[in-house]
Amino acid sequence: MPATLIDGKSLAATVRAELKARVAALAERGVRPGLAAILVGADAASRVYVRNKIRACEETGVHSELREFPGGISQSGLLDCIAELNSSAAIHGILVQLPLPKGLDAERILEAIAPAKDVDGFHAMSLGALVQGRAGFVPATPAGVMRMLAYAGVPLAGRHAVVVGRSTIVGKPMALLLLQKDATVTICHSRTAHLASVTRQADILVAAVGKAKMITADMVKPGACVIDVGINRLPDGKLAGDVDFAGVKEVAGALTPVPGGVGPMTVAMMLANAVRAAESTTESKR
Repeated sequence: MPATLIDGKSLAATVRAELKARVAALAERGVRPGLAAILVGADAASRVYVRNKIRACEETGVHSELREFPGGISQSGLLDCIAELNSSAAIHGILVQLPLPKGLDAERILEAIAPAKDVDGFHAMSLGALVQGRAGFVPATPAGVMRMLAYAGVPLAGRHAVVVGRSTIVGKPMALLLLQKDATVTICHSRTAHLASVTRQADILVAAVGKAKMITADMVKPGACVIDVGINRLPDGKLAGDVDFAGVKEVAGALTPVPGGVGPMTVAMMLANAVRAAESTTESKR
């Protein structure tokens, strides 16, 4: 029996509807959440991602500002922009679209964002709070995955979760969130020996490696829930995830599609962080 598909597009629409109600409540207090997106260079994929985020802001009632810069902008120029946005009362969240062009220190730039406006959850303080289990901004993609698992009714406590990928943006925070829900977590990466033997043990398998169709059917435990975080452009122009969808859907119990799976939820959860930032600012002034 083919896997049940976890529809991220539909769930993201539900999240945006929830956010609209919260934005309306803020409007009654005279507050409109504001999000600033910084786009550097001419990377086509980055432009698509930012356009999707701006569109989601419009649908939800969040004020958005796009700051575009050429790839040759200096480090100091970009830091000046962030400093301005940090001090702006109209902006509650700041995101820098990654990857940045060569010559720019992404870590330093991300650390320049005020932690209270770090809606991507990439600041060291946000990640530190996640490690300690304290409240803070959680990176949008792992947060979206957790919402999808809850939506699909996937049990986590006591289950074996395997995360393939160890990035600070997805892999590591994903593992921490699963640990918080009492899953037993294994993190795999490019140097993991006998990868397939590990992934076949997973009740929940999260693929976040950025390599098209890397996870094949023989690497999946029958009935497992498989979450495909990857989005890769194939030579024919089509999109594919890190999971071989056609093969894995015949083995897994539940599976996210690409596109229409984790991607829409990433945008929705980033918006949720922006609305939460505005709510936090409003509460602190009361």
